[in-house]
Amino acid sequence: MNTRTSWQVTRSVWHAMFIREALARTMADRMAWFWMLFEPIAMITIMVLIRTTIMGRMRHIDGAEYIPWIITGLFGFFLVRENLMRPIGAVDANAALFAYRQVKPIDPVFIRCYLEGMLRTFIFLLFILAGVLLEINFIPDEPLHALFYWLSLWLLGTSAGLIASAIAGLVPEIGKIIRLASLPLLIISGVIFPLNFIPHTVLEYLMWNPIVHGLELLRGAFFDSYRPVTGTSAVYLWCWILSFTALGLALHLRFEQRLKRQ
Repeated sequence: MNTRTSWQVTRSVWHAMFIREALARTMADRMAWFWMLFEPIAMITIMVLIRTTIMGRMRHIDGAEYIPWIITGLFGFFLVRENLMRPIGAVDANAALFAYRQVKPIDPVFIRCYLEGMLRTFIFLLFILAGVLLEINFIPDEPLHALFYWLSLWLLGTSAGLIASAIAGLVPEIGKIIRLASLPLLIISGVIFPLNFIPHTVLEYLMWNPIVHGLELLRGAFFDSYRPVTGTSAVYLWCWILSFTALGLALHLRFEQRLKRQ
C-alpha cells in the first residue's frame, strides 16, 4: 500500500476545510454577498459625503483622485482587518474536527485567512472593473508592485490572525477586545485622511503602525504621481509580518493541546 506524505495529508485536510468554510461563508446567509459589497460601498459614500460637506468639493489628493485613493485604502485595511478578525473563534468553531489527529488548531486559521483574502481580492477586482467602466482612473500604474503590496497586507493580517486566534482561544475575552479595536485602528491607519496633513509630532507615533506603511506603499503603486509619506518602508512592514508569523506559529505549537481542549 502506498502511504501518503505529510504534505499530501495536510493538503487533503486544507481542501476539505476550505470547501466547508467557503460554503459556510458564502451560502449559509442569503445576504452574505450583499454585505460584503455593501460595507465598502457604504464606507466610500460616507467618506465622500464627509469630505464634500466639510472640505468643499475637493476631488484630489496630492497625486491621486480622491475616490480611487479612498477605495484603495479601505480595501487594503479591510484585507488586514478581516484576516485579523476572522480567525478569532476558528478554533472553537472547528473543535469537533480535532478528533481526527490529522487536523491541527492552526488549520482552520490558515483556511479562514486564505478564504477571506480570496473573497476580498475578488471584490476589489470588481470595484476596479466598475471604475474602468465608469471611466475612473483605477488601473494600477505599477501592477506588479501593487500585487506585491496587496499580498503583503494579506500576510500582515494573516500573521496577526495567527496570534489573535491563539490568544483568544486561551483567553476568550481578548477576542472581544481585539474586535473593539477595529474602529480606532481604522482611524490611526491613514485610511480616511492623508497623513501629510497630520502634525509631525503625531505622525511619528502613527508610523509605528505597520498598516500605515502597507497602505501608503499600495497607494504609491496604484498612483504613480502619489508620494507616500516620508518614512514609509517595505522593510519595516515585512519585519512586522515575519515577527508576527514567528510568534503566531510559536503560540500554536506551544499551546496546541490546550487549544484542542477549549
